[in-house]
Formats: sequence, C-alpha cells, structure tokens
Amino acid sequence: MSATADHAETSPAVRLGFQPEQVVQEIGYDDDVDQELREAIEEVIGSDLVDEDYDDVADAVVLWFRDEDGDLTDVLVDATTYIEEGGSILLLTPKTGRDGYVEPSDISEAATTAGLSASKSVSVGKDWSGSRLVTPKAAKSKK
Repeated sequence: MSATADHAETSPAVRLGFQPEQVVQEIGYDDDVDQELREAIEEVIGSDLVDEDYDDVADAVVLWFRDEDGDLTDVLVDATTYIEEGGSILLLTPKTGRDGYVEPSDISEAATTAGLSASKSVSVGKDWSGSRLVTPKAAKSKK
C-alpha cells in the first residue's frame, strides 16, 4: 500500500465522507477549532473551506458549535439552507468535560427538529466530537 493510500484510509476527512471537488462551507469558526481537521478536509476537497458569507449552494457544511453559541436547532435549520438536498452537515461540538460541551440528547433533539438524520458520531480530535447529520433527499414527485 502506498503512503498516500494509507493516509487516505486514516484521514478523518475521508472517514467523515468528504470527497474531492466538494464545496464545503464552514460555520462557527473561532480560535478553538481543530486546525488539523480543517487542513485534512481542505486536502481532501482540494480547496479552501468557504466561509459563512458564501452565497451559493455547498455540498456539505462543517459546523463548529459550542453550548454558548445559541439555539442549536436554529443554527442547524440555517445551515440546511446552504446545502444541496441530500447533503450533510458535520456538527462538531466540544468533547465531554471541555468548555462548551453539548449533551448528545440536545444534539439528537435539535437534529430531529431541524429535519436531519444523524448517521454517525465520531471523535475528530482531542477536543472535538463530530456528528454527521444528513438532509433528507427530496421526495420524488408522482405523476
């Protein structure tokens, strides 16, 4: 196995489902985010993450959220307006015991209320946990 293939297998960005040429919007960036994860995502997608001011549709959203950042349901609903149908939101929250920790039950409730499905939760660094939330695909219209 080549060094590159080995890296791809272990990259958290690949494990989280990011793919080359995706447009990934980042919301909630602050000094405390995991820079290694950001760089890994940018390496996989082949470009920089776009910021909150991006005004087109993204393939995915990386959402850094801390308990003091407001209402999670509102933030998730807002985030879904920026992504394609069937796109995903990677919700990143501080791990247990860290400042800004968000209870898993709060994440689950907010995701459900926002119309999202949680597909998996993963550890994405020493300070952050990630929940991959998926938007529903549009229902096929009947003729």
